[in-house]
Amino acid sequence: MADVRPRTTTPPPPTGSRTTARPAATSGPRAGAPALGTALAALATVVWAGSFVTSRALHDSVPPVQHAFWRWVVALAAVAPFGARAAWRQRELVRRHLGHVLLTSLLGVAVYNTLVNQAGLTTPAANMGMIMAASPVLMAAFERASGVRLGARRVVGLLTACAGVLLLVGGGGMASFTAGDLWMIVAACCFGSYSALLRRRPAEFDGVAFLFTTFLFGTVLLLPAQAVSLAVQGGFEPAPGTVLPLLYVGVMSSAVAFFAWGKAIALVGPTRAGLVYYLQPVCVALLSWALLGEAIGPRQALCMALILGGVVLGTASRR
Repeated sequence: MADVRPRTTTPPPPTGSRTTARPAATSGPRAGAPALGTALAALATVVWAGSFVTSRALHDSVPPVQHAFWRWVVALAAVAPFGARAAWRQRELVRRHLGHVLLTSLLGVAVYNTLVNQAGLTTPAANMGMIMAASPVLMAAFERASGVRLGARRVVGLLTACAGVLLLVGGGGMASFTAGDLWMIVAACCFGSYSALLRRRPAEFDGVAFLFTTFLFGTVLLLPAQAVSLAVQGGFEPAPGTVLPLLYVGVMSSAVAFFAWGKAIALVGPTRAGLVYYLQPVCVALLSWALLGEAIGPRQALCMALILGGVVLGTASRR
């Protein structure tokens, strides 16, 4: 017997309409990664510019090691509500990657910021920012060391940026050379290494848990130096002029900026994030001029041009 049931037919599309299916929306996590990573790197860069000014402003009231130690105590308190529980859940992961976590904590938390504070004793904040502008070249060098060869353009950029740093720290002769400039060069190397290590962070690590863990380990690593500083230099007097800057560097320059930088590295990598870092010398120079009265002379302007030109040339991606 023939099937007499009515058949359902799909109505034809309206006249002039396309039958091609639309592609899925590209609003997934990858779609906005470059823009978000760039914005987060810019946020960290601007906030860190203020920390250089703070290091310079506190150079005669808070010893460098104590400045770094209390900065990270404040940062731990700020991050703990978000990261402590997650870090405890991932404690076995921390054990498996203990070497990586300890090295990241040592370079990025314990050593880097202590060197910046030490440099602030003798070096103007504008110089500190300009020397740190060479660190993106180091980030690119570390990233390329994983197997990608450095081209001629990157080598020229590296040499140009190094020439700017050398002119900055020694262009005025030995009279203008300060130990703080050397401290900042070492700090820039530590920061470049820290950024390269962030790129190699195990993917299983929760970002905030990793941040809390490095803050905790870095603070513990600073404990012996803190004890020596208290015994030799004595403590500092808590006052609005010391506590408020420490709160700024603890909450903003540590908790907020380090989280933003780590996320930016994960999204766009050290080299591209380093491109945004070039804004830092300009921000530091303007802040130090406005808040500390530090002058910006022709030599500093020339050094800034050399350093920024070198890092842009050295880290630009191939077309």
